[in-house]
Amino acid sequence: MTREQLFQLIQKKKSFLCVGLDSDINKIPQHLLEKDDPVFEFNKAIIDATIDYTVAYKPNLAFYESRGSEGLISLEKTIAYLNERKDEVFTIADAKRGDIGNTSAQYAKAFLETYGFDSITVAPYMGEDSVSPFLSLENKWVILLVLTSNKGAFDFQLIENKESGKRLFEEVLKTSQKWGNADNMMYVVGATKAEMLSDIRNIIPNHFLLVPGVGAQGGSLEEVAKYGLNKQCGLLVNSSRGIIFKSHGKDFTEVAKAEAKKLQEQMAEVLTNNNLL
Repeated sequence: MTREQLFQLIQKKKSFLCVGLDSDINKIPQHLLEKDDPVFEFNKAIIDATIDYTVAYKPNLAFYESRGSEGLISLEKTIAYLNERKDEVFTIADAKRGDIGNTSAQYAKAFLETYGFDSITVAPYMGEDSVSPFLSLENKWVILLVLTSNKGAFDFQLIENKESGKRLFEEVLKTSQKWGNADNMMYVVGATKAEMLSDIRNIIPNHFLLVPGVGAQGGSLEEVAKYGLNKQCGLLVNSSRGIIFKSHGKDFTEVAKAEAKKLQEQMAEVLTNNNLL
């Protein structure tokens, strides 16, 4: 999916919502455990309930890989189901990969070709040769980790370079501009760091940002939009637990639909107020 196609999808749905499929088999409704593949049935139901309000879906690979081959089958079926509706959704493999070049090339093949995801999250710590293999495929995206919402972000990401005066995440933003561009690279910026989005937008005004942490982690949609919007929206705001696990009962789909609709309505107002519709 191209950047223009993604923006058109945002305008069509009046939404920049990403639903995280952090589908923990220990948290899904009990009645689904009777199914042959409970996690896929859960994902399918969540997708069907929320797709009218959602632009992107983001399976977190840890919840699939931890279950071995069964989990990978659930993942494969989930992305295949999403790929049947490719014109309606942008897909993100939340895999946080990043290794030497030939290994990254295999990760790129696995997630962007074999599974067919539109994008993959990548850790930039090992530098350009660990990221560039993911950028070699047409209309596929790297989503680079730059400023995360966990408390450990303060361990490294905010360390200041005494010579340049730049914090580490700012150095990552600046250096990575040599690797990709606004048509194939996005960045992860946690919603709990929303006040730093102005600094980030000064460095990368045109790129899309994937923003986790809204909802269960306490991030504010209003703050994210205030500091992070650009002329093509430029945001994919993720909610996981706040949608998919809002109910653990048989009404989980209705509750998930209502939560997604609530966020979509807030996003539609933001887009309207900023003349993006």
